[in-house]
Amino acid sequence: MKKEHYIPFDKEFLFEQLLAVNTVEKKEAGDFKKLFDISEHYFHYEAFNLNLKLKQHYAAFDPDLLKNERAGFVGKSEINIFKETLHKVLERGNYTRVEPEILNQALSNSDLIGLKLAIDFDDFKEYELFVRGYNKTKEKVKKFFFWKKEIELEYYDRVMIYLHYNDAAYFEREKRKLKKLPFDPSCIVLKIFKRVPKNDLETIFPNAIPKMSNLDKLLFWVPGIGGGVSLMATKVIPELIAMYAAYKAGEHIDLGNSKTGFYQGLAAFGVLGAYLFRQYSDFVNKKIRFSKMLSDSLYFKNLGNNSGAFYSLLNASEEEEHKEFMLAYTFLNKSQTPLTAEELDMRIESWFKTALKTDLDFDVEDSLLKLKNIGLCNESNGKWEVIPLNEALIRIDEIWDGIFDYNQK
Repeated sequence: MKKEHYIPFDKEFLFEQLLAVNTVEKKEAGDFKKLFDISEHYFHYEAFNLNLKLKQHYAAFDPDLLKNERAGFVGKSEINIFKETLHKVLERGNYTRVEPEILNQALSNSDLIGLKLAIDFDDFKEYELFVRGYNKTKEKVKKFFFWKKEIELEYYDRVMIYLHYNDAAYFEREKRKLKKLPFDPSCIVLKIFKRVPKNDLETIFPNAIPKMSNLDKLLFWVPGIGGGVSLMATKVIPELIAMYAAYKAGEHIDLGNSKTGFYQGLAAFGVLGAYLFRQYSDFVNKKIRFSKMLSDSLYFKNLGNNSGAFYSLLNASEEEEHKEFMLAYTFLNKSQTPLTAEELDMRIESWFKTALKTDLDFDVEDSLLKLKNIGLCNESNGKWEVIPLNEALIRIDEIWDGIFDYNQK
């Protein structure tokens, strides 16, 4: 599994750990806190502007708005600007796009319900999944009757699904009644979930329909057809042939023996029917478990829908940006000599591995770009160094003061 850029620690906890890295005195610790406090407001302001942009260009596609409200944004909401901004927020929040092969694998396998799901992807003009935070845990799943097996479960901390439905003309061509659709054609649905198993990613699609797996079909149809043909050949048909032959020959038909054969056949059919009923009941129980998983996901695992998902995404984006800023400045400030991007990257990743027992791929290029844009670091011949802490405080304060500069000259 490829290492992530995502930093799985709260920024307050990270700040305390970074103070220990610098072994600073009390006054210097206070200056670091001031620097990180003001920079936090700066990143929050950036997130606020992104939120305004997202809301404006999503409004015409928001299924939570009334049709007449959405109509007021036609020509004001641009789908390409919305997607570009959304992808920027996701990238800043260290979300990664799920590749098609991962979703195909989820459609083929299921860790928790053992049920094959069919999804009509033609409903969507486009769809995307984005994930963040890869982990493993142990879960017990039911295998046969009362036997449970413990499996290792891979899951994502956060999953966002993006669904852009086709327009009304498509569904009319498909002979589907628009009034009965549970969604508005042409709308864009956004949903964020937590703790979604990697092999159950398909369960978050709203149009996932349970189907019998190939194994379920084999266990149902092979014994059913094979057993039925066998019983007909050994019990029912021979009795009928014997009765017909006796009738043609004018012989006496022994109804007692015939009844015995028929009863044996009926009993065997009853056993076969009970087996088939149990197999079908097992499939129905899987569907019930799927419905419960779906309701649990919507109730307990859902973190945001449509425009309400923006808060979660922007909060994650803001936090990740700030943590990367803190790490890059701290380690460059501690270094006695300027560092190349590779050296800085190695020091931060090594610190995470030894001090916090965490493997991650620190996004060093983005971190240095943030420091450079704010004016807190300089680069010369491929080596980077930050300005002293007291100068950094003055610089970040000037930037913050300049954001709301309404003086008229």
